[in-house]
Amino acid sequence: MLALRPNCECCDRDLPANSPEAMICSYECTFCSACVEQVLLNVCPNCGGGFCSRPIRPHIARRAGVSIAFQPATKKRVYSKYSREEMRAFAATLQAIAPQVR
Repeated sequence: MLALRPNCECCDRDLPANSPEAMICSYECTFCSACVEQVLLNVCPNCGGGFCSRPIRPHIARRAGVSIAFQPATKKRVYSKYSREEMRAFAATLQAIAPQVR
């Protein structure tokens, strides 16, 4: 189950569980859409993969016990170990390769 991390690992912007601005890679690295577009160029600085929109967990339990109320988002903030400049430089080396073949 996705942890639904609460922040962008690049700029630390709040990304609540229902944020349509949250983007994730296949390892659940979490960034805001602005950083994915402007800094990361759709290249995860941790794994080199691409990003997609993070799903939004249902607010209403339409099945017993299945909603954000029963499986809340994590409150643990995650920060990248790379600087913005390091992220941008890494992304520049891979941006020309489609995410599905990286």
